[in-house]
Amino acid sequence: MLYTSPALETLIERLSSLPTIGRKTAARLAMYLLKQSDSDVKLLAEALYHLKERVSTCSVCGNITEEDPCPICRDKRRDQSIICVVEEPNDVLVIERTNEFRGLYHVLGGSLAPLDGIGPDELKIRELLLRLNEEKGVKEIILALDPNVEGEATVLYLAKLLHPIVPRIT
Repeated sequence: MLYTSPALETLIERLSSLPTIGRKTAARLAMYLLKQSDSDVKLLAEALYHLKERVSTCSVCGNITEEDPCPICRDKRRDQSIICVVEEPNDVLVIERTNEFRGLYHVLGGSLAPLDGIGPDELKIRELLLRLNEEKGVKEIILALDPNVEGEATVLYLAKLLHPIVPRIT
């Protein structure tokens, strides 16, 4: 049995529930936060609260945004004929940091993983098909998914599904 503060123990439990944060790292983070000023901890708490209060997903592409549709979807200077399909919103951030891609995005929300119960209906594939029906000028789909088994399976599935609809699949 640990002899510690119930508040500290609760924070360690909450932090360790985050992905890739084990109990040991959570305890280190909690101890770090304990040493910070009240104002710094309050700013962190407010940032977390505002994140959940203000951020949602774009109704067009599925990216994270504070405005709907997101700034990328609203930007008429972007190439409307190319859609880059990615797994998660973080993938959009990575590609955008390169300042090379000037098209649009579609976030699937994951990849096919039948063993984990994730099939086509759990991803935003239906939304992509509806989008392609509404936006007739799409000439190319770029499938930018993780190069793992699930990502490759998703690429094969999407390529077969989209081939009759879009002239070019990359």
